[in-house]
Amino acid sequence: MKLSVFILSMLLTFSCAKKNESIVMSNQRVFPEIVADRYNVAFLIMDGVYNTEFTAPYDIFQHTQYRENIKAMNTFTVANTLKPIHSFEGLRILPDYNYIKDSLPPIDILVVPSAEHHLNSDLLDTLMLNFVKKVDKNALFMTSHCDGAFVFAKAGLLDSVVSTTFPSDIKTYRKTFPHLKVKDSVLFVHDGKYITSAGGAKSFEAALYLCEYLYGKEIAQDLARGLVIDWNLEKVPHFIRP
Repeated sequence: MKLSVFILSMLLTFSCAKKNESIVMSNQRVFPEIVADRYNVAFLIMDGVYNTEFTAPYDIFQHTQYRENIKAMNTFTVANTLKPIHSFEGLRILPDYNYIKDSLPPIDILVVPSAEHHLNSDLLDTLMLNFVKKVDKNALFMTSHCDGAFVFAKAGLLDSVVSTTFPSDIKTYRKTFPHLKVKDSVLFVHDGKYITSAGGAKSFEAALYLCEYLYGKEIAQDLARGLVIDWNLEKVPHFIRP
């Protein structure tokens, strides 16, 4: 009887120890793997981010890791918090880095998906705008989807280039930034290191274009096939400034 009680006590102790270990492990922060000799691609997210403008380019860029003989991409998210970000559609996203407090990997490509308040309160977020300006100094490419262009414009990055945004917000874009050169009736614009897109499901096209630019047509088409997308740059309305 005493032996049975002892064994039960030991089992309960072991169980509690494992449970406590699990709690500790669940509180440990897990950073994304940053593989050397890849492009570091940061996705700037905030409450109200739209799913498609975030997940479309993320899917394309993340899948470069499964292609051989190319300089693939490390993909990760950055925000002004490590608490869950709530997308406009209700998705809960845990950011990888807090750009205010964390030491970030060097960012080669910044992706700014559209968010619910990119036409108003987000444009008053000085910390966020300063972060975008800081990244711009060394980034190889700065890309926006849908109303993400408003963030770039407010940060003063698009003053000397041609850009575009969500089709129904073109009028507001021109009114808010009357000095900008704006293209409409296209799905994306590439001028210098800036790629701005109409967004929505067409965010796939802008992301595939950057992959074709970096890796060539064959790789871009292979990435597209993997996501069941019919990719042919010649059939996509776009504007590239020489």
